Amino acid sequence: MVDIFSVVSLIDVLDIAIISYIIYRLLLLIKGTRAFNMLFGIIFLIFMSFVAKYLGLKTTSWVLSNFSGYLFLTIVILFQPEIRRALAFIGETKMFGYQGENIAQTIDEIVKAATILANRQIGALIVLQRDTELSHYIQAGTMLDAIVGKDLLISLFIPYSPLHDGAVIISEGKIKYAGSILPLTKHEDIDKKFGTRHRAALGITEETDAVSIVVSEERGTISVAYKGNITSELDADMLRDTLYNIYEPPGKSKSKKDAAE
Repeated sequence: MVDIFSVVSLIDVLDIAIISYIIYRLLLLIKGTRAFNMLFGIIFLIFMSFVAKYLGLKTTSWVLSNFSGYLFLTIVILFQPEIRRALAFIGETKMFGYQGENIAQTIDEIVKAATILANRQIGALIVLQRDTELSHYIQAGTMLDAIVGKDLLISLFIPYSPLHDGAVIISEGKIKYAGSILPLTKHEDIDKKFGTRHRAALGITEETDAVSIVVSEERGTISVAYKGNITSELDADMLRDTLYNIYEPPGKSKSKKDAAE
């Protein structure tokens, strides 16, 4: 035991702890996605390569050895979305909220609009851009650059509106895009009650630090997706509290809420 401690230094323990944490975070990022299954597939092929060499299976060993030579390139191609999401997570700043804008007013307008839409059972998807630029993830969106207001939000999601099927993107206190098509979640263990809007809401929050608010037209419920997780069955007060908790440090959200009220 003494010999072990004499060989392993504090730097070695720190080194192992850092690598363990990185692996743990990477596994959390790909948990529940196809990438998780692909990872085990790659590990299995590497294991089979060692078995083939041990048993003297020359052809099998040659094929698997050639595959291993391109392993790094294969990982980059297969795990491109997960790598991008991991890098975004590492570079994500902790400066929450819109800089220089009245976040309380923006949240208040969104809460009012979402509540009215839910009562009328009109589907909606509202995405709040934060630090990560969303233009790379938006397809077929119409640029608006309009001030956030409940009346405008409601009108955009009215069923006969040409933009009602897509997502509204809000950035810096303005509605930047409407009718935007977002990437769907890669998770396979999604509750069956969640439709395409909820899957899109989860998808954009898995790859960016955005916040998504979803109104279900089937059930008239409100949900919030953030960091790949979704909270559903929210009323107006719960929705407001959830958004303030995301945009404000602990202990400071109440002051914003009181200001809005």
